[in-house]
Amino acid sequence: MTERNSPEAANNVPLTDNSLIVDISDALSEKDKVKFTVHTRTTMKNFQKSEFLVVRQHEEFIWLHDRYEEEPKYAGYIIPPPPPRPNFDASREKLQRLGEGEGTMTKEEFTKMKQELEAEYLATFKKTVAMHEVFLTRLASHSVFREDRHLHVFLEYDQDLCARPKGKLQQLGGLIKSVGTTTDQYYLNATVHDVADFFEQQMNSLTEYHGQLKEATARTDKMTEKHKDAEATCPRTPPESHSVLFLWQTLFPALLPSESRQLVHNRYSIR
Repeated sequence: MTERNSPEAANNVPLTDNSLIVDISDALSEKDKVKFTVHTRTTMKNFQKSEFLVVRQHEEFIWLHDRYEEEPKYAGYIIPPPPPRPNFDASREKLQRLGEGEGTMTKEEFTKMKQELEAEYLATFKKTVAMHEVFLTRLASHSVFREDRHLHVFLEYDQDLCARPKGKLQQLGGLIKSVGTTTDQYYLNATVHDVADFFEQQMNSLTEYHGQLKEATARTDKMTEKHKDAEATCPRTPPESHSVLFLWQTLFPALLPSESRQLVHNRYSIR
């Protein structure tokens, strides 16, 4: 079955119908986005004006596609696929590498490669613009889709659609999420508080133990110093031979020769 004879083709307006014409009259490529100027001309009464221009980005095209996908009344209809995201990274990378290697080639080679890359970039850019325009054209030429209020907002509203105020349902969802987050945060804080108390008790115990250990060490040092002082004040033990003479001098002083008595006297200062 060809597209012309398919049931979906019956929903397309005649080619001679000019009641709603949509095109992209201009596009501007920036570093990380493309701005499309959407031009609309219409004679339909449910539009406020007959001609208007709005600037849209790729995310807003996706927003419009999602509105059709989420609408239950369009079940069974073939919704046009969304346009692909603009991607010029490959062309930009080639141009950057060409600029870095300019000194390694002749002027003619550089000019030729630059023209080829610029043509490649321009072709990619035009293809991107065309695919976004086809998406809008298919919606505008559909007898059912062209009546959708989201399409009218997309074509008329001159502000960012992705930054529009939230509806009541979205606000309620945000409130529920906020309450859930607050509850989770409460339990988390309580758990952290309990853990902090446990470690604080452990730290206090260790601090007290360290203080007691330090005090015991100081007492031990003092006792060691006293023992050293006592040892220094005590007389040294005499040699074995002198000890024998000292014993004889003490017990039997009359039996020692005069030389031995003099030795003991000089050694121990015995008078």
